[in-house]
Formats: sequence, structure tokens, C-alpha cells
Amino acid sequence: MIILGVVLLILGFVFSISILWTIGIILIVIGAILWLLGSMGRAIGPRSHYW
Repeated sequence: MIILGVVLLILGFVFSISILWTIGIILIVIGAILWLLGSMGRAIGPRSHYW
């Protein structure tokens, strides 16, 4: 999810499409939160780890 967010950020910057930029930032933030929760050992949905 973090990688997809970075790709969308780059595409939004290159093509000057602000919606891609916004979606990329949102995906990076959500991916970082899920990664942090997964590394703390909390179960996220049916998964015991998220990466």
C-alpha cells in the first residue's frame, strides 16, 4: 500500500493531477498506520501480521 501511494504521488507530480497526489498521500498514511500496528503485534482484521 505504501509503494502504491509513492507511485501515485510520483504520477500525480509528473502529470500535474492533484487527485492522484491526494490519493497517494492517503495511501501512504494508511499503509504506515497498518504497518505500525502490525509490527506491534496487533491483529488487523483476520491477519495477525500486516506488511
